[in-house]
Amino acid sequence: MTDRPLTLMAVHAHPDDEATGTGGILARYAAEGIRTVLVTCTDGGCGDGPDGVKPGEPGHDPAAVAVMRRHELEASCDVLKISDLEMLDYADSGMMGWATNDAPGSFWRTPVEEGAARLAELMRHYRPDVVVTYDQNGFYGHPDHIQAHRITMAALELTDLTPKVYWTTAPRSMMQRFGEAMREFGADMPEPEPAEAADTAETVTMAEIGLPDDEITTWVDTTAFSGQKFDALAAHASQGENIFFLKMGKERFGELMGVETFVRVRDTTGAAVPENDLFAGLR
Repeated sequence: MTDRPLTLMAVHAHPDDEATGTGGILARYAAEGIRTVLVTCTDGGCGDGPDGVKPGEPGHDPAAVAVMRRHELEASCDVLKISDLEMLDYADSGMMGWATNDAPGSFWRTPVEEGAARLAELMRHYRPDVVVTYDQNGFYGHPDHIQAHRITMAALELTDLTPKVYWTTAPRSMMQRFGEAMREFGADMPEPEPAEAADTAETVTMAEIGLPDDEITTWVDTTAFSGQKFDALAAHASQGENIFFLKMGKERFGELMGVETFVRVRDTTGAAVPENDLFAGLR
């Protein structure tokens, strides 16, 4: 036994990603006294600017957007009671195929070994018991999500740590309900950009995102924290046009988003699956 607190580390690509896929677990485990560490890999500079100005449009200033999104990220962390925020501050690469993919300093063009070495240092410092990131296709093919997956898995190989490791996912049944909700609120299900540049990345459609329900190993009930998750998303006000969930309102959001799901890809505890706790076998 040790006095060191149990620690969760979530590795995400952009400001606001922490709330979308893991806001519930970050809030829940913080409330349970677990140390929560968020690593955000990029500065979010390819997000919307003031008044909704889009990347590439006149008046869009990536440096100013990055500063704005840093403040929003800090506000989100306050809402979720995240213990520690670490930013790698790589330049946002934008969607797959954008010229920003290959811009100097972009996360997508950063050698994996460089990003992994920096992340490994953070892992050695915080010694996480559980690490959460994306699958090899970044859940939906975004280059920065794919790169976050790559550096996380490489960083784990550089350390002598043996945490439980999870990839975020969604059950196909939830994706179906999500599509129905989008139509209810007058929105179309967006098709993700094809991930063309990597041998492990494939073009995916929304119907292919996520996994069949019986392939998901971990279902975490975060219903009691759905209000915090909604408020954390709302903290990213500059990106509100792109955050469909905010259109639902808190009550409907809680009904649809009260469970977060994962695939366990590394474990030394022997905890049985399916499980309902990322820390099963550790406490």
